[in-house]
Amino acid sequence: MSLFSPVVYVFVCVAAESNALFYLSDAVTQLLEHKEEYTQFGVIRYFAEYFSSVKNSNHVLFREFSYIRATPHNRASFLRVFWRCYRQIGKSGDLLSMLEYRSLLQLLCPDFPVEMVQSAARIVLMDDAINCLMSFSDFLYAFQLQFYYQEFLDSVLVIYQDLLAGKSPNTVIVPTSTSIEQLPSVAAEENDKEEQQQDGVEPSVFSQCIDDLCDRFKHSFPSRSSMREILEQTEKVSYYSFLMSLAKDESINQTIGALPSKAELLIDPEMDQELDKLIAQISVSPGSNSSGSAVGALKEVQRKASPRRNFHHRRRMEVESDGSTEETDSSEN
Repeated sequence: MSLFSPVVYVFVCVAAESNALFYLSDAVTQLLEHKEEYTQFGVIRYFAEYFSSVKNSNHVLFREFSYIRATPHNRASFLRVFWRCYRQIGKSGDLLSMLEYRSLLQLLCPDFPVEMVQSAARIVLMDDAINCLMSFSDFLYAFQLQFYYQEFLDSVLVIYQDLLAGKSPNTVIVPTSTSIEQLPSVAAEENDKEEQQQDGVEPSVFSQCIDDLCDRFKHSFPSRSSMREILEQTEKVSYYSFLMSLAKDESINQTIGALPSKAELLIDPEMDQELDKLIAQISVSPGSNSSGSAVGALKEVQRKASPRRNFHHRRRMEVESDGSTEETDSSEN
């Protein structure tokens, strides 16, 4: 019974963030699927671990895509895990392609869809060739916007395309005449389309349509004031320039609460302290084998740099390690 009070406390904390029934249902499902493992150390301890991991945002590691996008908390947690795991890429200044970022994401979520990564890359590259290289910070904030507000951005894109086509959003224009003389040529139609796409749409009309969308939208969406402010600063706006401005907006970043500001993106004092300690241990270790010390330090860095695995995955790995060909992290044994 000593663990019961912490279970209640953590569950109340999770419930305060809403979606408590979703997490309770998932916890029960995981328990039933792996009950032989969990009965070895007790159900109460299992629930304590599960809800602690939810509260500490460690619960999304190695889970399926449908789970990590199921709640705003899960989405924010996954964004934070992605940042902490790969912060060193930004610190080293490396530029990566869209496919390389997809590979990094699939290390954390094996079925993460490539379409989501492509959409984030288009924001950074303004819908140009998406195979160009991108900095970690540019991709990260664009990915945050696309991943956290996916449903809203999909709806905004429909509105934008309707405005480009000269239609009122959510309406269908039926031609009043099929006269050949009144139909533009294919070439002229394509030229008009290209010019419209280059120029964009009227910001005031676009802003009003987005405001109307927010009135009826059931999912999360960025701050209305931030969107209005961005659209007021230009005479014409394209879809991807609008999204890039949203991705760079610090107030939207603070609202999501997953990532630090861009100025502090590469700073992680806790991680840096651990690395400094390990380097100091290597440098002052008397009579130690240098290669052995390096290997040991590397394992320790990997343990510290990698976020804690979710509970059911960790227990399953421990059980399967006997006679299994699946790799496990030696630091967890």
